[in-house]
Amino acid sequence: MGGTDVVDPAWWAQHSPYSDPREHADLLAGLCTRPQDVHAAATGLIAHYRADAETLDPARLPTIDLRWLDRILTAGLEASPAPLPGRPHADRIAGCCRDHTLFAVGLLREHAVPARSRIGFARYFEPGFGVDHVVVERWDGQRWVRSDPELGADFGAAPAAGEPFDPFDMPTGLDSPFPTAAELWAAHRRDGLDLADYGVLGVPELRGRDLVRHYVLLEVAHRRRDEVLLWDLWGVALDGTTGEEADRLADEVADLLLRADAGEPGAEEALARRYAEDPRLHPGTRVRTLSPLGREGWTDLAARSTTWDG
Repeated sequence: MGGTDVVDPAWWAQHSPYSDPREHADLLAGLCTRPQDVHAAATGLIAHYRADAETLDPARLPTIDLRWLDRILTAGLEASPAPLPGRPHADRIAGCCRDHTLFAVGLLREHAVPARSRIGFARYFEPGFGVDHVVVERWDGQRWVRSDPELGADFGAAPAAGEPFDPFDMPTGLDSPFPTAAELWAAHRRDGLDLADYGVLGVPELRGRDLVRHYVLLEVAHRRRDEVLLWDLWGVALDGTTGEEADRLADEVADLLLRADAGEPGAEEALARRYAEDPRLHPGTRVRTLSPLGREGWTDLAARSTTWDG
């Protein structure tokens, strides 16, 4: 893989298999693309399976494993015919930040707006803790603008932790409300940044340096339009690569991500080439899925099916 296609923002205006709404294209085409409208539609369709658990019909919890946007939209429309912005909370299906962002990405791409998901850790939900999170970036013609589709305009004025910020044009960088996985990993390796307080909130075994290292690989997958679930495993996560070898791989990928973000000539193309050529980095045709519902299985990405163990 190479050439200008991998660095031209228009490449991110094309749907991936994950963001393609398929038969629901007209629905997305009829929605507005302003960040506040994207937020209203995304949170009207999807409730966070943990943060919004009290509003969810327990029978809808399995929708958290619907990785493809067309299937998410189908499930949402089956739950309720009400319009996405403003539909009753009880009508929503279960998902997480990845799904809110995938919806935003799909909506923007359907309107030919370059968009991509970014994986990192939000410092604005819990004081003193970086919560694993996914947000969206859109190309405005001059720069990539980052926003959190889970947040309304009022959140940034009084976040749960940290200084006020605009959730529709978020600050970026290591000291921002949302440092990326690559930024945190690079600071850990370069400066010894302690990563103990970055991870999945309320799940002690899913936090710290190993999780952040894994999220670097998730970050590059999403960057290359493989918007897998946060609980999918493939490649280096399954082939026994550990210790310093895994650290070096994350170092190399994080470095390319940071250089690409900085606009260094050739960095985005090098990242795309490395991702395409290194089987440890990209999902291929099959991933191991460890659902937060406690079930495990293998997902055939080409067949769009999961076979659960047992």
